[in-house]
Amino acid sequence: MGKKYTIDPITRLEGHGKIEIFTDDNGNVTNAYLQVPQLRGFEKFCQGRPVEELPRIVTRLCGVCPEAHHLASAKAVDAVYNVEPPPAAKKLRELMYMAHFVHSHIAHFYVLAAADFVMGPNSNPAERNILGVVGKVGLQVGGEILKQRSNAQKCQEIIGGKATHPVCALPGGMSRAITEEEREQIEKWGTSAVDFALFGIELFKDIVLKNSDYVEMIKSEAYQLNVHNMGVVDADNKVNFYDGKVRVVDTNGQELFKYTPNQYLDYVAEHVEPFSYLKFPFLKKLGWKGFTEGQESGVYWATPLSRLNASDGMATTLAQQAYDEFYEILGGKPVKATLATHWARLVELIYAAERWLELARDKEITSRDLRAPIIDKPREGVGILEAPRGTLTHHYVTDENGMVQKVNLIVGTTNNSAPISLSIKKAAQGLIKKGATVSEGLLNMVEMAFRAYDPCLSCATHCIPGRVPLLINIRDKNGEIIQTIRSE
Repeated sequence: MGKKYTIDPITRLEGHGKIEIFTDDNGNVTNAYLQVPQLRGFEKFCQGRPVEELPRIVTRLCGVCPEAHHLASAKAVDAVYNVEPPPAAKKLRELMYMAHFVHSHIAHFYVLAAADFVMGPNSNPAERNILGVVGKVGLQVGGEILKQRSNAQKCQEIIGGKATHPVCALPGGMSRAITEEEREQIEKWGTSAVDFALFGIELFKDIVLKNSDYVEMIKSEAYQLNVHNMGVVDADNKVNFYDGKVRVVDTNGQELFKYTPNQYLDYVAEHVEPFSYLKFPFLKKLGWKGFTEGQESGVYWATPLSRLNASDGMATTLAQQAYDEFYEILGGKPVKATLATHWARLVELIYAAERWLELARDKEITSRDLRAPIIDKPREGVGILEAPRGTLTHHYVTDENGMVQKVNLIVGTTNNSAPISLSIKKAAQGLIKKGATVSEGLLNMVEMAFRAYDPCLSCATHCIPGRVPLLINIRDKNGEIIQTIRSE
C-alpha cells in the first residue's frame, strides 16, 4: 500500500505549515502538498480605517519584514492622494529599506539556510542550526553576523522611529529628517555592510561551490523549476527594490510584459485551493492551468533568483560583478535551480549594502524638505516594491472621506505559493523512490526546496472572505464534550 509522510512542523521559516507526501504501492511519490493552516485577516480588518493609518497598521503583519509592508503601504497611500514625495523623502525611505534588506538577507542566509550547507543536509538535527554554523565557521564570524544585523536595525530605528515596526512614512513623504551626525554613523555602518556582503560571497564559494556534492545537488533535476520570472526593475531594467516597474520574463528569459503598479490587475490574478489559506497568484494573460511548469503555464516565481532573471543586471558596481559571475558559473540566463536562490540572495545583499552607502553619501539625504502638500481628494491607490521574499503589492480603495473600503495584498511569499508547491513535489519525487529509506535527512532535503524561498507565512496567509469557522468544545470535569458551538 502507498504511504503518507508528514513533515510537521516544517522548520526554519516564519509562520506555521506542514508538508504531506504521498507515495504509491512501489514507494514512488505521487503527490506532495504544502499546507498552511494559519489565518491572517488583515485584508478585512483594515476596512473602515482611515487610509493614512494603514502604513502603521500593516507593519504588524509580520515582525520579519515590517519595513516592506510599511513602505509598500506608504506608496499605496501616496497613490490614493495622488501625491509625489519630495526627492529627499524618497531617498530616505529607500535608505531605511536598504538597511532592512541587509538585515533580512543576512538573517535568512546565515540563520535559516546555511545550516543545510555548512552542517550538511543529513547532519544531526540538534546541530543543524545557527549554533552549529557558528561552531563550524568560528565565533568571530558569528559575532560579525550579530554586529551587522544590529547595525542594520539601528539604521532602521534612526530613520523609522522603531527598529521593527517603523512609523516614519506619511502620505506624501516622511515625518523626520536625519542629522549630519546620524548620516555619518549610517555611512560607517554602510561601509561595514559592504565588506560583510563581499565576505558572504567568498564564504559561499568556499563552502558550497568548492563542494562537488553540493554543486551536483544544486544542478540536479529535483531542484529545478521551469516557470516565469518576476521582479521590479528601473528604467534600465536593473534590479531595484524600492521603485520601478514590474517586469516578467518567460522561461526562456524573454520579456513577456512590464507594468506599473496601477496596472497589476491586468496582469496578475489569484487562485484558491481548499487545502490551504495561501492564495495562488498566476499570470492572467496565460491563465491558471494548475500546478504545472513550462512556457504555457501561468505560474511565476518572485524571489531573489527571479529578480536577477527578470533584470538586465545590477545598478551598483560590485553587485554587477557578482551578478556576472553568478550567470557565468551557472551557464547563463535564466537560471532555474531553486537552490541557487541562496546565491542570488547574496548578490542582492551586496547591492543593498552598496545602495545603502550611496544613499548615505548623497548630499540631499539630510534635507528637511520631506513632505509634499496633499491637495487631491482620496481615491484608489496601489503601491509595489520588492520585499526580501518577492514582489509586494498593496492595493487600497477608499470612500470620499479616505475611509478604507477594500484592501488587497499580494505578499512576496504569496506570489510563490504555486512554485513552492511545485518545488516540494519535484524534490520529493526526485529523492523518495522505490527502495529508498525515508530518513529524517531525506525529509530535510525536501524541506530545503521550500526553504530556498525564505517563506514568510505569517504575512502571506489569509482567507479571501476574511472568515474562518470557529469551533468551541465545552467539556465537563472528566474531559467529555457536553456542548459544541460552531460559527460558520
